[in-house]
Amino acid sequence: MNCIVCGNPLLYDRVVFHCSCGVFVHAYCWDEHVLQAHRPPFEIGNVNLDGEFRARESKIEEQVSMAQASEEPGPEELSPEEQSSEEEITPLLE
Repeated sequence: MNCIVCGNPLLYDRVVFHCSCGVFVHAYCWDEHVLQAHRPPFEIGNVNLDGEFRARESKIEEQVSMAQASEEPGPEELSPEEQSSEEEITPLLE
C-alpha cells in the first residue's frame, strides 16, 4: 500500500494516518493531504506579543464570496417572466 500524497510505500513500522475520506498517508504528508484534498478555510497571518492574530490573507472570504456568487442566478438563468418582473421593479434613473 502506498501513500496517496507522495506515492511512497507505507512501512509497517511507521505512523500512518487513516483519513475519514478513506485514504492512508504518512504522518509527514498529512498536512499536504488535508490542504489538497479537503481545502478547509484558513487565514494566513501573524501573532503579536499580546497574542492577537492579524490576518494577512484569508481563504475564508474567498470561499464565502465564491459561494454567494454561485447561489445568485445570473440573467441568463432567469425565465422571461422573472426577467420582465425584475425590469418592472427596478426603477430607471434619468
